[in-house]
Amino acid sequence: MIIHFLKQREVRNIALVVVTADRGLCGSFNTNIIRRTLALIEERKSELQGGKVKLICVGKKGFDYFSRHKKDFEIVGSFTGLFRKTIEYSWVQEIMKRIVDGFLMEEFDRVEIIYNEFKSIVQQRIVVEQFLPIVSKLEVVKPSKGVKVPIVEYIYEPDPKSILKDLIPKYLETHILRVLLESNAAEQAARMTAMDNATENANELLKDLQLLFNKTRQAMITKEMLEIASGAEALRKAGMM
Repeated sequence: MIIHFLKQREVRNIALVVVTADRGLCGSFNTNIIRRTLALIEERKSELQGGKVKLICVGKKGFDYFSRHKKDFEIVGSFTGLFRKTIEYSWVQEIMKRIVDGFLMEEFDRVEIIYNEFKSIVQQRIVVEQFLPIVSKLEVVKPSKGVKVPIVEYIYEPDPKSILKDLIPKYLETHILRVLLESNAAEQAARMTAMDNATENANELLKDLQLLFNKTRQAMITKEMLEIASGAEALRKAGMM
């Protein structure tokens, strides 16, 4: 089974794991992910010849949007309510099981994850990365000419196959956990920024309304004083005062 996680095969169907929030009030956090996903669906459709793009939605906002706008994709999994509480490892295992089962059964031949990566309080970066099959990110550095590289013989205990059998599932689960934590941190940062901007806008609006109120009150007082003065002048001219 381990070799299937590493083996590249002909891509007929692609699964996109879309990670959004469960709640709103976080600025353009969810909108940006949805917009990027729609663009990515069009890109992947052009690569596939007769295949399908399938979505696994993590987060209520993404699921609500894509379930209402089904077009050229199919929702094959949804996980909502994860971000309303502390993220639990059991949820990671559920997501992992759905992805791995679909990949091993060749329901989809490549899995990509789309999520917001936390950079700072005011910046989040949308990341699209391949989840399965596993792609090595190590760069092979070739030695310079004339440099002798010593041959090192490694002894594995247990054997390499047993090590990979344990490490690869743990690596995949840890990867999903990191994605969920990154997205959750980015969501809270986006919400803090959005609420801070909303507070500033509300304070500015309050100042404008207070100024408008004072101007209106002063105009009404001035109008009433003019009416009283005009009435008194009319009575004086009529000899009633």
